[in-house]
Amino acid sequence: MRHTTRAALPFATTFVAFTASASDARYNLQTPVTGIAEQIHGMHMLMLLICLVIFVAVFGVMFWSVFKHRKSKGAVAAHFHENTAVEIAWTVVPVLILLGMAYPATKTVIAMKDTSNPDITIKATGYQWMWGYDYLKGEGEGVRFVSMMSTPREQIEGAAAKGPNYLLEVDNPVVVPVGKKIRILTTANDVIHSWWVPAFGVKQDAIPGFIRDTWFRAEQEGVYRGNCAELCGKEHGFMPIEVHVVSAEKYAEWVAAQKKRMAEQAQPAAPQASANPATAG
Repeated sequence: MRHTTRAALPFATTFVAFTASASDARYNLQTPVTGIAEQIHGMHMLMLLICLVIFVAVFGVMFWSVFKHRKSKGAVAAHFHENTAVEIAWTVVPVLILLGMAYPATKTVIAMKDTSNPDITIKATGYQWMWGYDYLKGEGEGVRFVSMMSTPREQIEGAAAKGPNYLLEVDNPVVVPVGKKIRILTTANDVIHSWWVPAFGVKQDAIPGFIRDTWFRAEQEGVYRGNCAELCGKEHGFMPIEVHVVSAEKYAEWVAAQKKRMAEQAQPAAPQASANPATAG
């Protein structure tokens, strides 16, 4: 009994660490804030648990067999060539496990592709090395801006202490209202990029000459960060994504401020007074 307890200790420790890390985003997926991300997180934990159970079962039987039938106890090896029941079991059981894992995964993938009836449509264009955003439909239609990393160069070069959002902060974040379905169209101007926000469960490649789409509906207000997830050149790591999820009122205020800014930028410069002496009074 003592040997059995000692042998089971590593597995128990692994299980405790596994379950404890489930709520710690440092060692696991980020805390989900969309329905899709929750499904992804749930499948991730379920499949890890299934793999852990299989690991314990397979290695448990193997180690028990080695210990129970060791030569020092005078064990004699059995000689047989087939066992129909065992062969059926180790074929049927894995198939059932795979089908059980495939069903929720397929449902989630189908839901991830359902970009119909969005409240707001935003086009995200990847550049080396920044993002351009165009609000195409819904509240905010016509708003457009470029979003670049705003981490100070001193931090990057090691001349200053790194901030809490080192390499994940931008000058112009994407702003969306909470609880609304946001459709993201992705494309690129030069090479392949990828628009990735882990807390949303969203990762969509941005390919030159193609339009891809994805969607999310954030259920909690807050600031959510991501990055380009496709190697795109020497400054690939300097293409952060920052999304602010705000209330409907704050979103309306942001849209009004953006449209005012764009209108001011579109105003032609006032003509300067002539400085020609020949035309002076």
